[in-house]
Amino acid sequence: MSLIDDVVRRIPQPYRDIALRHNELIKFAIVGGTTFVIDSGIFYTLKLTVLEEKPVTAKIISGVIAVIASYILNREWSFKNRGGREKHHEALLFFLVSGVGVVLAFIPLYISSYVFDLRVPDVSLTVENIADFVSAYIIGNLMQMAFRFWAMRRFVFPDEFARGGVAGSTDVEPTPEEIAEEELGHS
Repeated sequence: MSLIDDVVRRIPQPYRDIALRHNELIKFAIVGGTTFVIDSGIFYTLKLTVLEEKPVTAKIISGVIAVIASYILNREWSFKNRGGREKHHEALLFFLVSGVGVVLAFIPLYISSYVFDLRVPDVSLTVENIADFVSAYIIGNLMQMAFRFWAMRRFVFPDEFARGGVAGSTDVEPTPEEIAEEELGHS
């Protein structure tokens, strides 16, 4: 039993049904939060050290590393019941879709940095870092997230129950109270 399953079991009805219905989206968002921490940690480490003059390069490197972590987490957790493709085709499509996502994430940063010149010495280091965060992590990640969730379900993991899932199910087992309610309803 996972922590997520335990949390879902404690959600009151009818919200539990909504959480179960959007189980993949919730898990995708948790994976996204995890990879956000990976991405931003690597990005700022590189940007503030060895790639100080090359923020777009730092973003591409951090994005690629985050995508690798995302593939593993999404395949084995978020979309674990989906499939429909041979593993090597699935991986290729995942990385192609994620590559588009990386591009979507750095386009706002590129515009902020090189079109609007929000770089030191034209602006303060604080303004540069705020502009980088807003453009790369808020605008860019929102664009990337919406595209990737749609494309993952549509192209990468197209068959919802290919790996043994059951319609409307999650790993959450019913509580004794739910079992009793079900038995009373059928008597």
